[in-house]
Amino acid sequence: MLDAINFEKQGIPAVAVVTEPFVPTAKAMAELNGMPDYPFVVVPHPFGSLDEATVRARADAALADIERLLLGRA
Repeated sequence: MLDAINFEKQGIPAVAVVTEPFVPTAKAMAELNGMPDYPFVVVPHPFGSLDEATVRARADAALADIERLLLGRA
């Protein structure tokens, strides 16, 4: 989250992607860094223990939201 916010502050489009349990942390990080309404993409948890096919499927499912945020259509 912090990396995405720092990139955005430099004018570089970025999107943070977090899993569901980390939404409160992501919101707190955004607020603490002066961007309380910073949008981010939420994906199902867990992620790290998944096989490659499932990771790809979840990435594909999140792609439209990621693209929308990168292109400025929050």
